[in-house]
Amino acid sequence: MSSESAATLRSRYVAQAASDLEDNRRRQKELEDRLTVLKQEEALLADILDLAERYEGFADANRLPEQVQDEPAVTKASQKPARASARRSAPAKSPAATTVKAGAKGKSHQPLLGELLSELLGQYKEPRSAKELREELLEKHPDRNPTPQVVRNTLESLVAKGRIRRHKQERSVMYTLVEKDSD
Repeated sequence: MSSESAATLRSRYVAQAASDLEDNRRRQKELEDRLTVLKQEEALLADILDLAERYEGFADANRLPEQVQDEPAVTKASQKPARASARRSAPAKSPAATTVKAGAKGKSHQPLLGELLSELLGQYKEPRSAKELREELLEKHPDRNPTPQVVRNTLESLVAKGRIRRHKQERSVMYTLVEKDSD
């Protein structure tokens, strides 16, 4: 093999390694972003369960998923493939996992997302989409940054409680606030 072909081969390996490294870092960033979204959804779901437990009159307790008292709030997050869990240094019941629910309770000084969305819906007579409501929420409350899925989940939980009404217009889902009777 000549020195020229060896140099060409080496430069190809270097270029391929650099490309693979860039792709690896891009995929890591995507996974970090996805993990952030999942943690936000987890906090919302923990809040929903907490509210359901607190206000038993609003939901049928038999329909709530059962959770063992000592089980952390992140049961789905702990069900990862074996190779991912082998690299973890902390056990499944880490202190961070068990404090998620406590952390969600610590934010009680902020209005709940459902309250904010209901307030926004109350300003309109015509139905609004989840996307429109999220955009308006981000404008009026820049400290809040729920994902579109979290907004939709919250709206659907308000529909289940009878506080808002869902309307389907072609392929779009729109929401309006249920008018309270002044009886």
